[in-house]
Amino acid sequence: MNALSTQSIEITRKDWWRKSVVYQVYPQSFNDTTGKGKGDIKGVTQKLDYLKQLGIDIVWLQPVYVSPQNDNGYDVADYYQINPQYGTMEDMEELIAEIKARDMYLMTDIVVNHSSTEHHWFQEALKSKDNPYRHYYIWRDPAPDGGVPNNWQSKFGGSAWQYDEQSGQYFLTLFDKTQADLNWENPKVRQEVINLLTFWANKGVSGFRMDVINLISKDQNFPTDTDEGELAIRDGRKFYTDGPRVHEYVKELYEKVFEPYQAVTVGEMSSTTLEHCIRYSNPEENEFSMTFNFHHLKVDYPQGQKWELMPYDFEALKSLLSHWQIGMQQGGGWNALFFNNHDQPRALSRFLNDDQYRAESAKLLATTLHGLQGTPYVFQGEEIGMPNPQWSSIEEFRDIESTNMYRILQEQGKTAAEALDIIRERSRDNSRTPMQWDNSLHAGFTTGTPWIKVDERYPDINVQSQIHDPFSVYHHYRQLITLRQEIEVLTDGTYERLDQSHPQIFAYTRCNQHERMIVISNFSEQQAIFNLPDSITQQYSAESLQSARLLIGNTMATPSLSHSLILEPYASYMWLIH
Repeated sequence: MNALSTQSIEITRKDWWRKSVVYQVYPQSFNDTTGKGKGDIKGVTQKLDYLKQLGIDIVWLQPVYVSPQNDNGYDVADYYQINPQYGTMEDMEELIAEIKARDMYLMTDIVVNHSSTEHHWFQEALKSKDNPYRHYYIWRDPAPDGGVPNNWQSKFGGSAWQYDEQSGQYFLTLFDKTQADLNWENPKVRQEVINLLTFWANKGVSGFRMDVINLISKDQNFPTDTDEGELAIRDGRKFYTDGPRVHEYVKELYEKVFEPYQAVTVGEMSSTTLEHCIRYSNPEENEFSMTFNFHHLKVDYPQGQKWELMPYDFEALKSLLSHWQIGMQQGGGWNALFFNNHDQPRALSRFLNDDQYRAESAKLLATTLHGLQGTPYVFQGEEIGMPNPQWSSIEEFRDIESTNMYRILQEQGKTAAEALDIIRERSRDNSRTPMQWDNSLHAGFTTGTPWIKVDERYPDINVQSQIHDPFSVYHHYRQLITLRQEIEVLTDGTYERLDQSHPQIFAYTRCNQHERMIVISNFSEQQAIFNLPDSITQQYSAESLQSARLLIGNTMATPSLSHSLILEPYASYMWLIH
């Protein structure tokens, strides 16, 4: 492939977010201004200058709506009101105004596959089968044997059906038993969603992250899952994942809200396919700006089992990232790029070395991710290299999924020590401990008692110390974010993998009609040798490679690009060839 004849992806002003970087705020653990031990909206506003200095364009704020907090705010009881735990509507309006004043954009989380059972829609639906809100949700009669309507399983374990004794019917809950799935077949439900999106767009919200949005259309026959075979899951997901009318529903949201308000949108896609994500995110389809998929974050799940441990499969990680890069590129889709979020352990601890090579490893992951095609997402604390916390007992965990699995794993035959080891590695709480701002008590997160422990290593890993260190992880992120604005190939260059299944190296190139970028990273703690493939060496002389500009690296060395390279443990570099 000739670098100077490669067709690049056209970027228009309408697609400004393709050159952006999104910062994900988990508000409960970000910054507490009240001393109550939990973060709040004013705490986000207080740190906007920090995010602006980092180079962030879009701030993604996770749910702060009224909620019983059975699923950390993803169980919404009122889409139009702010949870008093986080502040007031005035605080939210101030945050929106202050973000706009800094030429930044606010993206809010929208959770409309389901609502809380405390939502007034559901409370009305419980009153009778004839209530107009009854059809806002999915109800079914019992099976002939009096049991659940089918064998669909909740994502959180157990049956996806909850029984209502008063009416003698079951209602669907694909997640927690207090999260009732909304009935998108009902046009009144779809109008309610349009109304709430419009409400927040009129408030000045510029974007929406749509939670598990590809699950909103269910097969209306609600069949029993009878899949057979060794790897059959039989949990019903094939009857509601990327369902029969999902694209129709998303196009309606685009037509009524996303397009009129020029909103930037990202769809969170559960157990999705490349083909569907191309449709969701290709601009010609008029659906979303971009999509999240999670396939690359299951490469350490033996036979797909989250609650079993194994070393991650490096080749699978590279192959999956490359498959989605090439597929979305060819189909005209757009990736939301991430290694970390509020539901995942810290990638630094999961994939690399969070001890002796912590800074190098954090920078390697950043360079590898930010060099890919798509819009990068930074989860709070990632930019300072926060690792998984050091957990000493199950009592330190707060996530209900983790404490439930600790019990279930022991019921399945694990010892308490074995169960705790698994929870340490897999718990969502790994990403939810407080942001580490400085070396004062509780890392500067709160003057009170934190709702969850602060990692003991915060005196050495915090924002204040890294801002003043030009070689810190923080400044590496700043540099990468600046490069995205300056180097066009980072946005519009097509992707090609270079490493040919190397056991230690992940290498790829991005190229457009004017320039080529090459990223080479050593994911191991041993020195590695890497030879550039013929596709590069036959196109560029040794002199041309040597004159390539080193854009960024994670060691004190400044190596030139050459046909053969020696990389130190966890070394990672990005070069540009004109």
